[in-house]
Amino acid sequence: MRAAVLHRPGDIRVEDVPAPRLHDNHALVRVASVGVCGSDLPRMLIKGAHRMPLICGHEFSGHVAEIGEGLEGFTVGDLVVVPPMLPCHACDQCLKGQFSRCRDYDYFGSRRDGAYAEYVSVPASNLLKVPAGADPRAVAMADPASIALHAIWKAGGIAVGQRGGVIGCGPIGLFAIQWMRLMGVSEVVAVDVSERKLALAKEAGATHSILAGDGAAGDLPCDVIVEAAGNAAAITAAVRLAAPGGHVVFIGIPVGEVALPNAAFQHFLRQEVSLHGSWNSFGAPFPGPQWAATLEALGTGRLKWEFLISHDLDLAELPGMFARFRDEPDMFYSKVMFRP
Repeated sequence: MRAAVLHRPGDIRVEDVPAPRLHDNHALVRVASVGVCGSDLPRMLIKGAHRMPLICGHEFSGHVAEIGEGLEGFTVGDLVVVPPMLPCHACDQCLKGQFSRCRDYDYFGSRRDGAYAEYVSVPASNLLKVPAGADPRAVAMADPASIALHAIWKAGGIAVGQRGGVIGCGPIGLFAIQWMRLMGVSEVVAVDVSERKLALAKEAGATHSILAGDGAAGDLPCDVIVEAAGNAAAITAAVRLAAPGGHVVFIGIPVGEVALPNAAFQHFLRQEVSLHGSWNSFGAPFPGPQWAATLEALGTGRLKWEFLISHDLDLAELPGMFARFRDEPDMFYSKVMFRP
């Protein structure tokens, strides 16, 4: 089968590799659509993966191609989405239903081979059947949309009439804006360094779009803020944007060190702002109501997704696209999808 193999950071090759072995209680899934996650950029260009060579890619949908012994409830041709985390189901966090905090997890595309390939072998626990008429590209976005919903829930949710804020308007941030509007917020403040992303934020439902650093956000304190950029400036800005008693939830994954300036620290201290971490998107029963709600909202059209896609490419174009990401970081302003 064809696969884009990461040999070392920056060295990505489309190669012919053996198809994965089909195990009992697994399905062999032919990948239909796979999206590039922001976490793939440092993994494939800077830091590397947990082991290499590795096939990355974890936001994907596909059709069941073969069914392993013992797998029930699926037939060849079914359209499925695959939650990418494989929790151990045995540690103290898994036993509490906190699968995002699993102490011994596996993960498609970072710890085991993922979906920048024609086929992936998927256990029954990670197969979610979706209606046959669904668009595989929409289904492949269930992971970032679920991450956004999980984050808002981690912050305690948001009430009708409140003001929400999103800093970092990539795909997860754009889904966070939409979830906030669906939950009844009166306004959403979107902040980013890119005018192109702010235009998408308006399409997602943001009522205020502010270029990072221009100071205008200071006049619009928010009750719940989702930080989805993952850099020190965005983290500081998210803290400063919080209204008294507000909640800030961090999704973005920093590559470098993060230091919180004294003024930002004093703000969350004196205004009794709550800071939350949010990791992945999973709940009980696995993969959780986050995924069920997301698939329903994507299926009914309440969550818009087509406007997020900037590129829809053949897998052969993946190495060249990642080379462009390295040389033109600002081009990664929306969702890039591949078709194996």
